[in-house]
Amino acid sequence: MKYIVLKIISYLALAGTIIPSLLVFFGDMDIQTNKNIMTISMLVWFVVAPFWINKNANEIAE
Repeated sequence: MKYIVLKIISYLALAGTIIPSLLVFFGDMDIQTNKNIMTISMLVWFVVAPFWINKNANEIAE
């Protein structure tokens, strides 16, 4: 169960690095807000992802 939560958090963090860039491209967000969101999202990704990314399928299924 904890791996599912970790995956959800890390995928949301990845979305936090993609979606703000699109919003800046379409003119709905300023560049400084984009940088702040992307920095936080990057840090969350690098903190959370190592806990589930190299686990065996048997460990993840538990």
